[in-house]
Amino acid sequence: MAFHHTSDIQAFSKRIWLSSPTMHGDEVKYMMEAYDTNWMSTVGKNLDEIEKQIAQLVGVKYAVALSAGTAALHLAIKLAGEKVYGQARPDEGTLRLRKVLCSDLTFDASINPVAYEDGEAVFIDTEYDTWNMDPAALEKAFALYPEAKIVVLAHLYGTPGKIEELKEICDRHGALIVEDAAESLGAKYLYHGEWKETGSFGDYNCISFNGNNVFETEMRKFDCKESTKMVA
Repeated sequence: MAFHHTSDIQAFSKRIWLSSPTMHGDEVKYMMEAYDTNWMSTVGKNLDEIEKQIAQLVGVKYAVALSAGTAALHLAIKLAGEKVYGQARPDEGTLRLRKVLCSDLTFDASINPVAYEDGEAVFIDTEYDTWNMDPAALEKAFALYPEAKIVVLAHLYGTPGKIEELKEICDRHGALIVEDAAESLGAKYLYHGEWKETGSFGDYNCISFNGNNVFETEMRKFDCKESTKMVA
């Protein structure tokens, strides 16, 4: 591939930010409160409160804040793997040589933890209506790989996938769902006649505060879980 350099290309006069931070008044107060009380850490009453509030918003019992989206997805996928396959040897990943059915149109953080845990991602095609996982393709994947017991399902660009159909298929095949709702915090889906928040449908669920997705905070991602068994 050849490139032609021309000297008449000019830099933008003003930088175009992908997602600029925004302060509305209380953020600095909370930051200084953490500093003054010596809680500049991953624990403290402010963090406890936001975990409580986000769990209530999404409609689950528990939420755990992590440092990044990949960390949350890694934790969720590792926990799902341990629930299905048991605890791995120290020198092996939880998903060693196991297939995991994954959304194919998503950010790579949805999929990377499968590799971290020595698993093999099988990509499920996208359907036209929502640009999310196609239920028909998922059904076909289970026919091809009946041994698969974990599905990583992402909601793209704020639009929920066809949860009712996808969840029914997973339940029928005895598969756990890791729901990546990083881009759909606040989106609701009419499920069995009731509007429910994305991030509450899976066995393990992840939501995001990253500026590319919804809005920005210093705690980038949460794992949400209905069961008391999420956090050991």
